[in-house]
Amino acid sequence: MTGTAGRCLDEATRLDWLRLWRCQNVGPRTFRALVNHFGSARAAIEALPTLAKRGGSRSIKVATRDEVERELAAARRLGVVFVALGEPDYPPRLREEDDAPPLLAVRGRTEVLTQPMVAIVGARNASAAGQKMAALLARDLGAAGFVISSGLARGIDAAAHGASLPTGTVAVLAGGHDRPYPPENVPLLDRLTGTGAAVSEMPMGWEPRGRDFPRRNRLISGMALGVVVVEAAERSGSLITARLAGEQGREVFAVPGSPIDPRAGGSNRLLKQGATLVTEAADVIDALRPILEQPRVGLSHTPSQLPLSLAPSASSPGFSPGSSPRSLREPDPVPVTPDDSLRDRISALLGPAPVSIDELIRLSAAPAAAVQVVLLELDLAGRLTRLGNGLVAAA
Repeated sequence: MTGTAGRCLDEATRLDWLRLWRCQNVGPRTFRALVNHFGSARAAIEALPTLAKRGGSRSIKVATRDEVERELAAARRLGVVFVALGEPDYPPRLREEDDAPPLLAVRGRTEVLTQPMVAIVGARNASAAGQKMAALLARDLGAAGFVISSGLARGIDAAAHGASLPTGTVAVLAGGHDRPYPPENVPLLDRLTGTGAAVSEMPMGWEPRGRDFPRRNRLISGMALGVVVVEAAERSGSLITARLAGEQGREVFAVPGSPIDPRAGGSNRLLKQGATLVTEAADVIDALRPILEQPRVGLSHTPSQLPLSLAPSASSPGFSPGSSPRSLREPDPVPVTPDDSLRDRISALLGPAPVSIDELIRLSAAPAAAVQVVLLELDLAGRLTRLGNGLVAAA
């Protein structure tokens, strides 16, 4: 892998990270919380069964070393590598997000992930004019130095990828690298990995399901400076990407369309809601130029539940994983085992409405470390949802 900041995980630690990442009920935020508490992925894996049992689950599926080694072998056969959060080639914008995957499976040129990126998304049943517009934008933005990201879907996505092949494009997959969707875009996928890359957070062999596409969309927008929507119907996946972009603080752009074309209903509504109108690449470039000119010494904030050494700072511009499984952060000096009464109090305080962890600590009148352990127990038992920004809710 290439890059200019940070150090790379050694292979033993990378295997531990991947194993923890593939365990049942361990999402991006839970991964961070576990490593925060235990100081390493290996120690967290050993604690998972006990934590889940205390949280109310009879069992939890823990990924075995053999399973992960098989996945790594399958990835190598396809030329896929795993890039860890904070390593030189991890997308810098995505790294700032609470739900950034701890590991990304990447096929192609990993260095393109660090370059300024613009997402172009839109209708699968796009018109000829819409596909032409997407291609023009992708070509001109690529010529201006931007990598184009999209979701490899039919229509607008495929047009954007195809037009940016010479300058670099990133396809974000909803399934594993060996299960690309749709099948007719596999030749395009093979071509784009020559100058760009394909990215997935899903395991090898994973067949994409409907619920996986919104999850993929957050990566498309999260890696980019902004998202351009070209032809999107009401209630479309492209509008989900635009909404996620807004929540992530990204710029949202839309190409206007005919009011009588249902394929433009969503993109026109975005314009009414304040998206930047786009008729040429210069509109996007002018809006993004001030962002590119801002110095990026470090994060303006620290994502919730993010280990200190995972968060870039002025003195450490990127995560330096180091060479040992304990290099993230030292674990809590005294192991905490909450009693049943605290578990009952926390469970009673949780409901479907989001609540901050700080508020749970205050209302439960318990030490912060003990509350964090209870939340981990409930999380691993499938009884908790982590919503980002330090918010949780009952699952």
